[in-house]
Amino acid sequence: MQSPLLLALETSTNVCSVALFKGAQLLGASELRIEKSHSSHITVMMEQLVNNCGFKMEELSAVVISGGPGSYTGLRIGTSTAKGLCFALNIPLIEVSTLYSMAEQVIQYTPNAAQYLFCPMLDARRMEVYTCVLSHELNEVTPITPVILTEQTLGDILAERQVIFFGSGADKFKDLTQNNNYALFVDGVVPSAIAIGKLGLSKYEEQAFEDVAYYEPFYLKDVYITSAGKSAK
Repeated sequence: MQSPLLLALETSTNVCSVALFKGAQLLGASELRIEKSHSSHITVMMEQLVNNCGFKMEELSAVVISGGPGSYTGLRIGTSTAKGLCFALNIPLIEVSTLYSMAEQVIQYTPNAAQYLFCPMLDARRMEVYTCVLSHELNEVTPITPVILTEQTLGDILAERQVIFFGSGADKFKDLTQNNNYALFVDGVVPSAIAIGKLGLSKYEEQAFEDVAYYEPFYLKDVYITSAGKSAK
């Protein structure tokens, strides 16, 4: 059986990245860390990547999208781009959790990963984060949810297990856990299309596809739109 050609898109934060896989093999990736660059760059990035790897867009088997949580605008741009491509090429759409993909990046480089729990945190402004706690096999210990960080956050778990924290929201929690030896932190972990593509392959093999017409990303929180001169809640 021929290996699928998967294009992965990550737009859930200010990092915009694309990756191309032939089965489990990473063929290439491209990343930009420029504020508000997604809408003007992602189409060019993915077309150049596919062409530079020696393929045509028409040869894609599926598109894998980072499904959130994350930036409302970023997720909308990634979703509309992915859905347009899937409609045009009549190929499946696959969703991968942004937080799961971040955890996958850390787990693969953690010796004896089964000894730890993994907690990705995306900054949601002030002391709030989007987070969950996962095992080394990406099983949920706590579900994905918005959390306002305090010194008591995850206190029950941190009393018994070592937890590795990472992501844009983890720095805010580090100051609250200075005296807890079970709280460990890894810097520099950002959502990546490479991790999205790796997790997307198993979903492709299981044919765990999204309904392209009705798919919406996992915003986690409602978006409030106010009239001019009023601030959002």
